[in-house]
Amino acid sequence: MSIIKEITPLQLKQQIDNNVPLFLLDVREPNEVEICAIAGAIHIPMNLIPLYLDKIPDEIDVIIYCHHGVRSLNVASYLVENGFDCDFLYNLTGGIDAWARTVDTSMPKY
Repeated sequence: MSIIKEITPLQLKQQIDNNVPLFLLDVREPNEVEICAIAGAIHIPMNLIPLYLDKIPDEIDVIIYCHHGVRSLNVASYLVENGFDCDFLYNLTGGIDAWARTVDTSMPKY
């Protein structure tokens, strides 16, 4: 089984600030995205990922996040099972909750 790499909120912020090419994938439910989201993220709810595999790039880093990091880890594993290279897949450690607590403390938490 492939090991999905983790990226911390601070590491992700540094990559965004340095304009590193990446695809930020938010796999939360629509009602969660209404509360808060990371700017530039593409929203595809976890249950719809199988329908949108062709929308996820496989040649740049894909950072996947949810609320706390469990669903996003499951999505990353699913992507590997469906042919994505685990070298390009990252799970955001602690999800958007950790992002809101460490990077953007003004972001609503739920």
